[in-house]
Amino acid sequence: MKFLNMSKKVKCAYIAYCVMVLFLCFATPVHADGDPIQVVNNLSDFIFGLIRAVGMILLGFGVVQVGLSLKSHDPSQRANGFLTVAGGIVITFAKEILNIIVGG
Repeated sequence: MKFLNMSKKVKCAYIAYCVMVLFLCFATPVHADGDPIQVVNNLSDFIFGLIRAVGMILLGFGVVQVGLSLKSHDPSQRANGFLTVAGGIVITFAKEILNIIVGG
């Protein structure tokens, strides 16, 4: 495996590159119209889209962590996995939760 033979600096650069590519894949264009409120709404949708992407990544990582803990029979890792899954769910649905709290 070539990835394992890389130096630590090259691995960090490669991971940073992969993260930037993922951010560009999840980018949502924000178009400014004549209405200033629409501009704020578009920016809000963009920011919540980024937050949703981070939540989905955490959700996936939590599911993998729970699966690995079930295989290794590690209760502390299982608890951390369930907390990560719960945090991922909350972050993924942050906009909907805020809309329910505000009532809009």
